[in-house]
Amino acid sequence: MGQGRTLADHPAKQVLYSQGDSADSIFYIHKGKVKLTVVSNRGKEAVIAILSAGDFFGEGCLAGQVKRMATATAMLASSVARLDKSAAIRVLRDEPVFTELFLQRLLARSIRIEEDLVDQLFNSSEKRLARVLLLLANFGKEGKPETVIAKISQQTLAEIVGTTRSRVSFFMNKFRKLGFVTYNGHLEVHSSLLNVVLHD
Repeated sequence: MGQGRTLADHPAKQVLYSQGDSADSIFYIHKGKVKLTVVSNRGKEAVIAILSAGDFFGEGCLAGQVKRMATATAMLASSVARLDKSAAIRVLRDEPVFTELFLQRLLARSIRIEEDLVDQLFNSSEKRLARVLLLLANFGKEGKPETVIAKISQQTLAEIVGTTRSRVSFFMNKFRKLGFVTYNGHLEVHSSLLNVVLHD
C-alpha cells in the first residue's frame, strides 16, 4: 500500500472511527459495507449513509474538518484501506488516475445525498423505504443488481428512512404480501418494488 497507507479487514459491527474522533485520514472500501451514523446532543441517532465497495469516506479531513462528524461502522465483514491525510494529499497531487477515481466517487456521493434530500422532502415514508431497499440491492447502479441484500435491522432502516421501526415493519410486511420482497433466511428485493417508487 505504500507509506501512510494500510489495508485492514474489519468484522461486522466493528467501529472504524467514532463521532468526535480526530479527522486525520480518508478510507476506501475494497469489500463489504460501512454505515455512517450521527448522534444528536439529545442522543437521537440517524443513519446518514450506507457505503459499499468502491466508496470513499472520511474525506472531510481534506477540507479542514478537525473532528469526525459521524461514526463509521462495518455492517458486515469488510476490507478497508486507510490513507493518512498527508498521504492522501500527496496521492491526489501525484497520481492522476487516483485523483479521477476519487473525484468520480465523491461527485456520485454528492448526487446521492442530493437525491436523498429531495426524497426526504417530497416522498412518503413508504416510497423512501422502497428506494432505500432498491439502492441496497444496487438497482439503478452500474452492473447487475444484487437482489439479496446484506442483513440490516428494521431499526437501521427506520433511521435511514426517517420514520419509526413500527412503520418500517408495517411496510415490509406489505411489500412481502405484494411479492415485492421475500424473506427466506435473508432479504431478497424484487424489481417489482420499483412500482412503489414510480407510482404517484
